[in-house]
This record gives sequence, structure tokens and C-alpha cells, in this order.
Amino acid sequence: MAADTSEAADSEFGQVSRTKDTAFRLLALAATLVGIVSLAALLANVSVDAVGWLDWDFLTSPPHPDPFEAGFLPALVGSIAIMLLIALITFPLGVGAAIYLEEYAGDGYLTKFIELNIANLAGVPSVVYGLLGLGLFVTLLDLGYGTIFVAAFTVALLILPIVIISAQEAIRSVPDSQRQASYGMGATKWQTIRNVVLPRAMPGIMTGTILALGRAIGETAPLIMIAAPTTVFGVPNSFLSKVSAMPLQIYNWSSYPETEFQYGVVAAGVVTLLVVLLSINSVAILIRNRYQQDGT
Repeated sequence: MAADTSEAADSEFGQVSRTKDTAFRLLALAATLVGIVSLAALLANVSVDAVGWLDWDFLTSPPHPDPFEAGFLPALVGSIAIMLLIALITFPLGVGAAIYLEEYAGDGYLTKFIELNIANLAGVPSVVYGLLGLGLFVTLLDLGYGTIFVAAFTVALLILPIVIISAQEAIRSVPDSQRQASYGMGATKWQTIRNVVLPRAMPGIMTGTILALGRAIGETAPLIMIAAPTTVFGVPNSFLSKVSAMPLQIYNWSSYPETEFQYGVVAAGVVTLLVVLLSINSVAILIRNRYQQDGT
């Protein structure tokens, strides 16, 4: 009798657990679909509005007050130049800082203090970094208002904490047994980092860098604070040239009273921005996957 009661209780408990498991799975699926469906609907709406406006002339022409002659070339080239310079700045600095904090620095109070401040800096609003760039690069170093150098260094400071934190997590995930095996074979600290730690941590480092660059390409507040022009009519020819970026140009078009600007031209700019972002991410993902395959 007691055995039957125990079996009935176990059966009831198992049924409740399966019901909860099914309910949680459906809830997670619904949460996923809400984000995916909303994004798909937004992209479809923007893509439909861009039809007839996004063409070769749009991509190779400068801005124009006439919506039917407006182009995106200076902002497109400016954004790509800024992103390339940001990647060249943040990747070595972020990975280098992460290597030092994880492999060389001790577990003392100073290291914990530095890591705490890096984590806090990752949550600072972007407009604060714009003020920092204005005071440091424009006023103190006199690199000029709204230049490629100033824009790249300002936004690089914004995403640098994110790159450092993600690189730290990737380096920390490498098993310590692999380091000890390298040391046991006579390798030095740097040889172990170069040949063991970095190859296995690189997929995680690249993932964090991709996410950080995705945030950087859409930032407008820091660029506004360093007085980057919303519209530039010529392609920048040096790193000290005035530069506009795609988000700034799109924002400027959205303020025009003409309906053609607010919908067609803006939609074409948004689609171009998304294509550039996805292209940069795709290249970074290919590099990450290559390192992942080499690591395995």
C-alpha cells in the first residue's frame, strides 16, 4: 500500500515537472519569437520604403537638398574609415589590457579596483564619452572638431571597456591545466600566452569585439558632442578631415520636412547602414570561426 502511494506521488511529481518544463520552453520560445518577429517586421517595413531610393547613384553621390538627387557617399566612407580606425585602436589595447589583468596582475586590491572601474565604465552613457573626447582630443590635443581621428578615438574609448571585459572572460575560460602543461614542456609565460591561451580564447574575444563594433557604428551622441557635422559634401581625404557618419546623416535627413526625405531617403540610409554593419560582422565572424577551428 505504501509502495503504491509512493509510486503515485512520484508519478504526480513527474507530471508536474514535465508540465512546468513544457510551459517554460513555450515561454522562452515566445520571448524569442517576439524579438525576431518585431525585428523582421521593422526590417521589412524599412526595406519596402527603401525600394526605388537605394541604388548605385544613392551610394556614389554626395548629399543634396533635392531628395531625388540625395546621396550617401561621404557619410558611408566616413563611417567605414571611423570603424576601421576604431578596430585598430580597441582590439590591441583591449586584448593587451585583458592579458595583463588575467595573466600578469595579481589578485590584490589594486587589480580588483581596476576591474571594478572598467566594469563601471562599460555602463557610462555615451554622451559622457563625447564630453571626454571634446575635452581631451579637441581642446587639449587640438586635433580639430569633428575629424576622423577625434571621432575614432572618442568612440573607441566608449567600447574599450566592453572589449576588455569580454576578452577577460574569454581568457579566463581557458583551462588552467593547459597552461600548466605548456609550462611543463619548458615554455615561458609569453610563449604559453601566445601559443596556448590566445588561440583558444580568440573566438570569445572576437565575439565581444563584434558586439562592441556593432554598438560603435550606430553611436551618434559622442559624434554630436565633438561637433562632427551632420552633412559633409566631400569624401574625407585624411584622418584630420571633417567627417560625418551614417547615423548623423540619417538623423539629419529625418528632420527635413519633405516626405521623400523622411521615408524614402531615410529608409535607404538605414538599409545601407545595416548592410555595412552585417558585412563587418560577417568578416569578423569568419575570422572568429577560423580561430575556433584552429583551436580545436
